[in-house]
Amino acid sequence: MNHSPILNKNSENTVPSIIASDVRIEGSISTIGEIQLEGVINGDLTCGKLIMGEHGAVKGLIISDNVVIRGKVEGSIRARTVRLEKTSKIKGDVYHESLSVEAGSYINGKFVHSNNPTNKNSSKPQEKVVSSKSIISGADNENLSNKAAV
Repeated sequence: MNHSPILNKNSENTVPSIIASDVRIEGSISTIGEIQLEGVINGDLTCGKLIMGEHGAVKGLIISDNVVIRGKVEGSIRARTVRLEKTSKIKGDVYHESLSVEAGSYINGKFVHSNNPTNKNSSKPQEKVVSSKSIISGADNENLSNKAAV
């Protein structure tokens, strides 16, 4: 299975796929469009854009151009743009081109800056280990912004 998101300029005009809080999916999902996730996915998720609500959860690899995480992730995130909001709980590594972390986010993993984060086979990225297990506070968030910018 190819885990690279398929870029489609027309995908911006499509209706997002909504996975409600009462939905639990066992297996991998792949789409070129946007997914709004309030439910649970046990499997890999590949999409053009992911917006995960506070009740959303993924146990597996996430590959996307753009992700906003408010829920739980157990596994790696590979995305060009990553935004971790204060309710997010991440147990895994985050590969990114652009990163934003809100105060209060829980992270148990590392941040890795890469020019091609969605490609698992790309050349070894520059690594910036920010945290092995921490909750980002306001002061740490300022330091993180300075460290994460490459």
